[in-house]
Amino acid sequence: MAGFKHIEHCVGAYIAARYKTPVEAGIGNNPDAALQIRDAGIPVRAVDIHPCVLPAGIPFFRDDIFEPDLSHYAGADVIYAIRPAEEMIPPLIALAEQIDCDLVVYHLGFEGYGDGGEVVDCGVPLHYYRRRT
Repeated sequence: MAGFKHIEHCVGAYIAARYKTPVEAGIGNNPDAALQIRDAGIPVRAVDIHPCVLPAGIPFFRDDIFEPDLSHYAGADVIYAIRPAEEMIPPLIALAEQIDCDLVVYHLGFEGYGDGGEVVDCGVPLHYYRRRT
């Protein structure tokens, strides 16, 4: 497994093993991590500012994380994002604080935000920018 699919596989496996109600922010047209989570029997939701057509079993909501509709994230124990734009990190942190959930981000190798948060290795580096209380 090479490149991006390896990344999504690692992130999906990590989230599926640790969370019960994840939401992927900024899914775009790359549902591989969400598919892995769904196939593990975990009900995953996805949001993006742009319309997306996702495989069956992955509920999608069109949302702007800069002005989020909190109902799309209700009950989430984690919000995760794979390669989000750096400007998305502050509103994702604020959103995770509002709903009291973890925020886990996979960045491109040269990107990060602030001090990078707590970094865990799941085969790829994941950044925890918030842990729920």
